[in-house]
Amino acid sequence: MTSQPDDPEKLPVWCAGEEWCPVTTTAMLVGKKWHPVVIDRLLAQGACGFSELEARVDGISSKVLSDVLDDLESKQLIDREIVNEKPVRTEYSLTDHGASLESVIDAMHEWGEEHLVEVDDPSTSLA
Repeated sequence: MTSQPDDPEKLPVWCAGEEWCPVTTTAMLVGKKWHPVVIDRLLAQGACGFSELEARVDGISSKVLSDVLDDLESKQLIDREIVNEKPVRTEYSLTDHGASLESVIDAMHEWGEEHLVEVDDPSTSLA
């Protein structure tokens, strides 16, 4: 059974209280390849349906996007809402926790703009 934190503004983590925990847990939340990109697109352009989000995240497959959305939802960073219009559709939006990552995502973007350069030979690339 998972206990809920006393402060509803905080996400429950197993390592709370450890000095290294905040950095490690934040990296686990946004450290996967597509997670920060999905969060960035929802921050920049707001809530949207699956197909629209797939178009916003160039290069992601439907399967991977579905997995990313499931993972971000389980981590309480996005909400999935069924919109009862015809046709019925699903809309994705950031939770307050997800939206609070804006400064982290902005810092990642700024660091990348400052320190990364495109290369002609993909074999010399980090990604």
